[in-house]
Amino acid sequence: MAKDPKEMAAAMIANMKEKTGKTLEQWKKIAAPKKDEKHGVIVKWLKEEHGMTHGFANLVSHEVRQSAAASFDDADLVAAQYSGKKADLRPIYDALVSAINKFGKDVELAPKKAYVSLRRNKQFGLIQPSTATRVDLGLNLKGVEPTGRLEASGSFNAMVSHRVRLEKKSDVDKEVVAWLKQAYEKS
Repeated sequence: MAKDPKEMAAAMIANMKEKTGKTLEQWKKIAAPKKDEKHGVIVKWLKEEHGMTHGFANLVSHEVRQSAAASFDDADLVAAQYSGKKADLRPIYDALVSAINKFGKDVELAPKKAYVSLRRNKQFGLIQPSTATRVDLGLNLKGVEPTGRLEASGSFNAMVSHRVRLEKKSDVDKEVVAWLKQAYEKS
């Protein structure tokens, strides 16, 4: 029985004290000194220093940052994208986000129903779990010739010029990060 994003967020908040030992308000106070950090930095800190699972850490980070680009619904949209048959693809998404968060404080992750938009001044890419076995990374690299894994986006998505197909976390290698960085710098 599927829940909508608001129901999923409410369930996480209701279960937070039982699962993490503290309420959302208590976690917000703990994480408050990091409110100016990037989302991924806060998530990593909560996971490593406080043993939180990714979902709860993500929720707390969004709440603490109160970012215009982040809300409970955003966290739930990402959770929904990587649920069921696509759950095994989440490490690919996490590896991409980890790399992207190192580019600068101006990166915005804007989750939609089926994908996450990557923005700076404008959209420079997107991450989409397209099948049960593959995440597609869309990049705006107009003027760059497709080569090897960096293919023309074709009918994949009109909002990007190129696509990279990722089937495992190790596919997020230096080459992919370099393409991401290039798209980020062009935006």
